[in-house]
Amino acid sequence: MRWDSGQLEALAAVVAEGSFEAAARSLHVTPSAVSQRIRALENAAGGVLVRRTRPVEPTEPGRTLLRLARQVELLGAEAARELGPAASGSPEDSPDGARPVTVPLAVNADSLAAWVMPALARVDGVCFDLHTADQDRTVDLLPAGAVMAAITSQREPVQGCSSVPLGVMRYRPAAARSVVGRWFPDGPTIEALDRAPMVVFARTDDLQDRWLRDLAAAAGGPVPDPPRHHVPSTAEFLEAIRLGLGWGMWGPIARPGARFPLVDDAADDVVMLDDDAAVDVALYLQQWKLRSQVLDRVADALRAEARRTLLPL
Repeated sequence: MRWDSGQLEALAAVVAEGSFEAAARSLHVTPSAVSQRIRALENAAGGVLVRRTRPVEPTEPGRTLLRLARQVELLGAEAARELGPAASGSPEDSPDGARPVTVPLAVNADSLAAWVMPALARVDGVCFDLHTADQDRTVDLLPAGAVMAAITSQREPVQGCSSVPLGVMRYRPAAARSVVGRWFPDGPTIEALDRAPMVVFARTDDLQDRWLRDLAAAAGGPVPDPPRHHVPSTAEFLEAIRLGLGWGMWGPIARPGARFPLVDDAADDVVMLDDDAAVDVALYLQQWKLRSQVLDRVADALRAEARRTLLPL
């Protein structure tokens, strides 16, 4: 079956922008025109493709066609770049006369704050649509069609994707000196960890609890359940530990010879609770199995920066 490229473009815009009105603005058409294109695509598909919620959400058939729409958009943009300014029709958009290609990428917040941005900055001619989620959940955005690539802790590739190793992000339990003096005068005992306030990134953040479970298993006691601060921003999470709100997993730690300024510049104000303790998170890059020079360039940049800064697997 042949799918109408304009209708696919409308579907991708509606999902990316979150509403028919916003999609119309991005496509420079009326909301009625967007609605007509979506209805025509739904008639061709034989079912509902988007739920008219706020924001708009694709249905299961909608996700299938959304992936197709993203692929058509990417390959069409690459063809325009190869053909030059005459094909793009927008010689002013970039130095080589071709309109930048947009690549949706899912990444966990710590990677985004620590090492991903320098890698993306080295990829010319690409605009990035970044989606942040926990490293255990970024991979879910691939089959949904929301992104073309994801930095994830899941090694096994999802259907239709490839998976390559990036490296390890290491975290260590740490606290401000004032917190150590108040709550851990005898060290990080099970009893002290059950009482001392803990800083977690979000309710899906399992790093601190992984260490607590390992500690409790080694001691043969109950797993501590401390009071928690939820701070869903990497910079503010580290600042909360530095200022003494509670203890948490400090990091990510860069490999020898590299540094993460956000972590390293504040390291003098914090103390490791256990010099031998660490929680390692292995990262992988999963991306659509699609022959694309743009995706290859993005992957190469991410892998190069990961080799430079992350600990090896």
